[in-house]
Amino acid sequence: MTFLGIDLPTWWYLVIGATVSLYAVLDGFDLGAGLLHPFFRKESSRRIALNAVGPVWDGNEVWLVITGGALFAGFPEAYATAFSAFYTPFFLLLAALIGRAISIEFRSKEPMAWWRTFWDWSYFLSSLVISILLGVALGNLMIGMPIDANGVYQGAGLLEMLKPLPIAVGLSVAALYAVHGSLYLLLKTEDKLFDRVRQLNRIALLFFYAAMTLSTALVFFVRPEVLERIWERPGWLGLAGLAFVLSLLIPRWVAKHRYTAAFSASALMILSLLGLVFAQQFPLLIPSALDPDGGMSLWEAASSERTLRLLLIITLIGGPLVVGYFIFVYRAFRGKVKLDDMSY
Repeated sequence: MTFLGIDLPTWWYLVIGATVSLYAVLDGFDLGAGLLHPFFRKESSRRIALNAVGPVWDGNEVWLVITGGALFAGFPEAYATAFSAFYTPFFLLLAALIGRAISIEFRSKEPMAWWRTFWDWSYFLSSLVISILLGVALGNLMIGMPIDANGVYQGAGLLEMLKPLPIAVGLSVAALYAVHGSLYLLLKTEDKLFDRVRQLNRIALLFFYAAMTLSTALVFFVRPEVLERIWERPGWLGLAGLAFVLSLLIPRWVAKHRYTAAFSASALMILSLLGLVFAQQFPLLIPSALDPDGGMSLWEAASSERTLRLLLIITLIGGPLVVGYFIFVYRAFRGKVKLDDMSY
């Protein structure tokens, strides 16, 4: 069965791509704010930064939950293989997500300096671990996972995943989130804290340029076929070019005080980079490192047509409701952050 000329497994692949992208953009600035948190010197500055993400961070995590549920329902075999491969990283990710949540909620429960300092560093480390783990997982999917023809994971665990390219991608994701988070905070802060965030934005951009240069070089060294595919399809080259241009426009727009445009550019850059990864791997959900021409395709891993049809109907009904909720929340909490008795 097809819908608008596209088969159902491909539609569900696009749905998962959309949820991953929304999570990367929305929770990306939350994680970026956490990465910058220790570099704010004053107590009031840290409270303002926390309250900038306070109303939205937990809602943004919903897209990660939706991604896991969509993968389980739409591609159960890929879900089983992914969880077998990333068993330890997923538990570390879960622990870091919990750590971030309790850090935000517990920090202001007591007035002692040591208490708040402890949770400040817990918030930073949790955000760092989440960012790097997401990047390492993405990097391993880019180079392929050790799965056999039956989709069974043959790897040795976490240490095997810590190769140069995945580590470089993890650092790139962390740096990109720091840039994205700093741009979000520029929209939410004022006065001296605003000036401090601008300084951190410049530093984060330098780290991002360095990490992305390293990641790109390693991609072409480890997987030269990626370069061949990009040159063969101008659309992919356009995504790469768009990301590059946007990375140069961000500091220019910040210098011109066009902070909304700069934040939109960083969001679009995240989308274009993820789109490039998804496009060049299509139709594989999990490429195989054991067989360069093999891997688990979306048609092999897809649920039954009846299941996919039901899931698509649910998505078409529920998707607009979820998006509408997010629009309402972000409109309700737009503008600069002001501290009051209800603040963190």
